[in-house]
Amino acid sequence: MTGHDWGYGVEDGPSLWHQNYPIAEGSRQSPIDILPQTASHDPSLGPIALKYDQCTSINIANNGHSVVVEFEDSDDRSVIQGGPLDNPYRLKQFHFHWGGKGCRGSEHTVEGHSYASELHLVHWNAVKYETFGEAATAPDGLAVLGIFLETGDDHRWLHTITDALYMVKFKGSVTNFKSFNPKCLLPSSLHYWTYLGSLTTPPLHESVTWIVLKEPIAVSEKQMSKFRMLLFTGEEEDQRMRMENNFRPPQPLKGRKVRSSN
Repeated sequence: MTGHDWGYGVEDGPSLWHQNYPIAEGSRQSPIDILPQTASHDPSLGPIALKYDQCTSINIANNGHSVVVEFEDSDDRSVIQGGPLDNPYRLKQFHFHWGGKGCRGSEHTVEGHSYASELHLVHWNAVKYETFGEAATAPDGLAVLGIFLETGDDHRWLHTITDALYMVKFKGSVTNFKSFNPKCLLPSSLHYWTYLGSLTTPPLHESVTWIVLKEPIAVSEKQMSKFRMLLFTGEEEDQRMRMENNFRPPQPLKGRKVRSSN
């Protein structure tokens, strides 16, 4: 999910990605606008189970598009399973998308309503595929858990992340970030919508089973302002570009079904 031929600006933003990545106009692109009234309840969808007890985060990085926390994924110590998934998927990383101050920033929308930010926990199908890279190109290779962040009170656990952001201000910077367990970022309810989609950043592979939680978590404006202090640009670059509005707008549904867990 890194690259230098795309971004979120006027000259390299989402409306132009199809020039280098024709799949941008494919049949299962993400994100989407979720319409709860038309998302049918599917009784065959069980609850999702997040087994994050043995989670081992490794580092936090600014990849020039977002801030990413990477995990040790050589075994099944942290997995998502159940719901629409046939087998456990291993946690690889999580990252955020956000807007400018007081602006929308989530990728998925619900009846056109957007949130301040969206957290994506990216998992891969290690039962069927040898590597994350191989899984990322397969139709059933990835499972991404999406969590909305809405402006409100301080989130008591998000401080661990926002307090570390100054160390990865510039594009390409990485620092150790050990022992963080994303379980603390989950809302109290794990009811969800699910559909088949894609990565929301180039190469936009149509490889994602999306599981979008219905209940958002709270984040304060002060915490969001720390995300906006990050830069799209490297330390050696003359121009300083603030990292904000790093989201892709909703894509056409093209006949796909969105299913609801309840």
